[in-house]
Amino acid sequence: MRKVTCSVEGNLGILENDIYDSQLEIEWLINEESHIKDPDSLHEVEQRTVEITNKLAARIIALKIQNSLKRNEIRGEEKKVIRSVPKKLKNQGVREVNISTSFGVMITVVASYFSRAAQKDKRRKKRNGIYPGLFLLGIHDRLTPKLASEISSTAVIVGSYAEARQVMGDRGISLDIKKICNTCRRYAQRAKLSARTEGYRFSETLSGCRVVVSVDGGRVRIREKKRGPKTKKGRSGYHGAWREPKLLIIHTVNAQGKVDRSFAPFIDASMKGPDAVFSLLRFYLEKINVNEAAKVLFVADGARWIWNRVGKLFASLGLAPDQCHELLDFYHAAEHLNKVAGLQKKLKPAQRRRWFAKHRAMLKNGGSQEVVEAIKELYRRSRNKKLKTERDYFIRNMHRMLYSDVAEKSLPIGSGSVESAIRRVVNLRLKGASLFWLQETAEAMLYLRAHYKAGRWNMLREHVFSLKAASVI
Repeated sequence: MRKVTCSVEGNLGILENDIYDSQLEIEWLINEESHIKDPDSLHEVEQRTVEITNKLAARIIALKIQNSLKRNEIRGEEKKVIRSVPKKLKNQGVREVNISTSFGVMITVVASYFSRAAQKDKRRKKRNGIYPGLFLLGIHDRLTPKLASEISSTAVIVGSYAEARQVMGDRGISLDIKKICNTCRRYAQRAKLSARTEGYRFSETLSGCRVVVSVDGGRVRIREKKRGPKTKKGRSGYHGAWREPKLLIIHTVNAQGKVDRSFAPFIDASMKGPDAVFSLLRFYLEKINVNEAAKVLFVADGARWIWNRVGKLFASLGLAPDQCHELLDFYHAAEHLNKVAGLQKKLKPAQRRRWFAKHRAMLKNGGSQEVVEAIKELYRRSRNKKLKTERDYFIRNMHRMLYSDVAEKSLPIGSGSVESAIRRVVNLRLKGASLFWLQETAEAMLYLRAHYKAGRWNMLREHVFSLKAASVI
C-alpha cells in the first residue's frame, strides 16, 4: 500500500495514456518487417507479441476496475460493507494499490482504504485495513479473481508448490512458494465460507438415480511443533505424526451397474475426524435430495468408525429401509477370507488355495451364512486367536455381505471408486517422502484437490465469486 500520489481521475488519465502507448506498440509490431527464418526467431517474435498484448490486456482491466470503483452503485455497496463490520473503521482516504493479474502484469488502481483508528498505546502495532471496493469486485490478497483461481488450480494439479511456481513462471507470472501456499489456503477458506454463509447451489438431483456412497481414510504426515527451546540455528523442532484424512465420494451408476459418466461425482475430505466427514456427507446428500433416489448403496471396508455411523446417517436422511443398502466391499472381505485360508497350517499351500477359491465363490454367490459357519468350525478345532479375530469380523459384517442380492440390483459390490479417489486426491499430492503438512494447509489442499478431481472446479469458483465481501472481513 502506498499513499496516493494521484486522484482517481488522475489515475484514469494515466491508464488511458498507457493503453494508447500499448496500442502504438501493437501497431508498430504489426507493421514491423520481421524476418522469421528459424525456430529461434519465431519464438522471439511470439514472445514479444504475447508480452505486448498481455500488457495491453492488463491495462484495459485496470481501466475497467478503476471505472467500476467510481460508480455510485459500488460506492453505495462499500458503505454497506463498512457498516457490517463489527469494529468501527475509519476512512483513511484513497490509496494506490498494486494488483497482480493473470496476464503476468502488475496494475495500479486507486481505491478507498478503511482501517481501525490508531490507539495511543498501540501506535507501533500494524493495523490491517480493507479496500471494500476491491472486495466487492472479488479482488483478495491483491490478486484478480482469475489469477487467484489459476494459482490455486495449478498448485492442485501439479505435484508440489515448487512445480506450481515453475509452471506459473513459464507463463510470465512470478510468484514465491509462500504466496502460492497462502493463496491456496485463502481460496479454500473463502469457498468454505461461501458454503456456510451463501449456501451451496447444486443443479444436480438424484431423483430416480441409483446412488453409491463410500467413505475411506488415507495417510498424511502432519507437522506439529515440539515444545522446548529452539536449536542452535534458531529453528523449532517438530513431530511428523501420521494422520488419517477421511474422504467421501458420492456417484451414480447406470442400469448396468457401471459408473454414470454424465454425473460428476461429489468428492470431499476432512482431517477433523469421522464425525466431520459424516457431517459433510449428510450435507451433500441433503442438498442433492438423496431421499428421491431409487436406490442408495453405502459400500466401504470393515472399519468400525464407518459402520457405527451409517445407520444414523440413513435415519437422519429419511431413507426407507427398502431404499438403502449397506455393503462390505467384496474385495476386502475376500482378503480376510484369504487370511483365514492362510491360518490353516495343517493344509498344504495348494489345499489352502482351493479352500479360498471355493469359499470366495460361495461368498460372492450369496452363501455368506455358509462361509461364516465354515470359519466358526475352523475356530472350534484350533482355538487360534488370529482365527477368532477373523471369525468375529465375518460375524459382525455378515448382514453386509449380500453380494448376489446387490449384484442382481445392478449395483457395484466393491468400493473401487473411493479407493481410486484416495489415490488421486491424497496419495499423489499430499503423501510422499519427507513431505510434511501443517494441518490447516493440508485441509485446504484436500478440499481444493477433491473438487478438482471430481470435475467441479468451476462450481467451486462460482461459490468463491458469490461470496459477499462482508463475510470475508
